[in-house]
Amino acid sequence: MDGMSSAKTVFIIGATNRPDIIDPALTRPGRLDQLIYIPLPDLEARVGVLQANLRKSPVAPDVNLRDIANATEGFSGADLTAICQRAVKLAIRECIKKEIEIQESGLDIVEDPVPFITRKHFEESMITARRSVSDQDVRRYESFVNTLKQSRGLVNSIPQEQPNQRNNSTSQQPNTAQNLVSDLLRDDHNQNNGNGEEDY
Repeated sequence: MDGMSSAKTVFIIGATNRPDIIDPALTRPGRLDQLIYIPLPDLEARVGVLQANLRKSPVAPDVNLRDIANATEGFSGADLTAICQRAVKLAIRECIKKEIEIQESGLDIVEDPVPFITRKHFEESMITARRSVSDQDVRRYESFVNTLKQSRGLVNSIPQEQPNQRNNSTSQQPNTAQNLVSDLLRDDHNQNNGNGEEDY
């Protein structure tokens, strides 16, 4: 292609919520063959998403982001962003309402009547919060990853529920993005350094 130099490396990165309908020709070895499953954010990741969304917003001291993260298990990054955006809008709306009330009373506005996004704003925002990724969607994604890895002769890295011998209940291994990405990269690396056979 014009303008392309062999001295530079080009990385093509894509993201999709429907990996099951990707043309298999695109994912053959040597093409877009590095497929990485990014699961829903765990607790620490949800805290990080909330912090990133609110890093430039005046959040009141009574807001505990970890409490919000605990209450939003199964929420995606976009779902958490929507919660933060609604809380900000609620704070702005309350501020405008109080400014109008102050002006109508004949007083001067000397300071911001709502200087912070408070716990009340987040609680109200959470009332309408909904998950956009269902448990059925998660199972479909995990099934796709398992099928893909098995077709390439790789070890299954999706955590499965294991019996708990103490109380005969089931417990699930940690399902973090970092662990799954590391496993996928390690498995692909082992495959490439194995017997040299390509699977098509």
